[in-house]
Amino acid sequence: MEYLERRRTMVEERLEAVCAASEPDELAAQLEHVALSGGKRVRPTVAVLACEAAGEPASAAVDFAVGIELVHNASLVVDDVIDDSDVRRGTASAWAAFGHGPALIASDGLLGEAFALFAADERAMEVVSEAMVELGEGEATELVARPTTQGEYMELARRKTGALFRAAAQLGAVAADADAATVEAFGAYAEGVGVAFQIRDDVLDATADADDLGKPTGQDSAMDRPSLVEVTDLTAEEANDLARRTADDALAALDSVPIDDEQAEEYLRDLAEFVVVRER
Repeated sequence: MEYLERRRTMVEERLEAVCAASEPDELAAQLEHVALSGGKRVRPTVAVLACEAAGEPASAAVDFAVGIELVHNASLVVDDVIDDSDVRRGTASAWAAFGHGPALIASDGLLGEAFALFAADERAMEVVSEAMVELGEGEATELVARPTTQGEYMELARRKTGALFRAAAQLGAVAADADAATVEAFGAYAEGVGVAFQIRDDVLDATADADDLGKPTGQDSAMDRPSLVEVTDLTAEEANDLARRTADDALAALDSVPIDDEQAEEYLRDLAEFVVVRER
């Protein structure tokens, strides 16, 4: 785990610096509350590992990794407002800590800092812009055009969660100056991991203990929100099997990528395995 911890530390230190440099100080404190309160850092990890697998050191992708984590955190702030959820990662959500207005401003601040990190690279801007369009469409679908079938749910999961995972891996490949086909293949891998992650998230919301999970459970059912177990008649076990098959498809996409760093590839494979068995 030392291998991953070094990369996580690299991302964490840069994330802390970006948040601390925000102005005014009140905004910096809000960004720190949101972005530094924990989290798995899965998306930035995907970004740096993809960069290494594509042939460049992790340091080449750190800014992009931090940027995609900031985008992810900005979306969580809005999710918590929509869901009226007052806990995130075991601590007060942004709106519960600061109020709705400041929380939305914090979300804007996170996005602003993120795009400042992407702005120098045209391909990075294109990747993130496309992901945010997909994310917005996914959020809108969840609210006003609810899925009623497994196929519709999978498309929602692809947009709502898969899009940012895809962007993370593509950003890593872009940081390594990979060709378009390689960037696309890394994206296909990560999108599958993201969808598998979302399926497992739905199962945990329906079955896990809130204290173990670090956030309220039963939210999907209570709010009539379209989770896989709410939309379909799949059991938790069957949903977990679907997550496994989705992760296997992601690994098949990774098999098509020319790999420069086998250790980074191994951890990308481990991630696809982890997301379907995680307990948090």
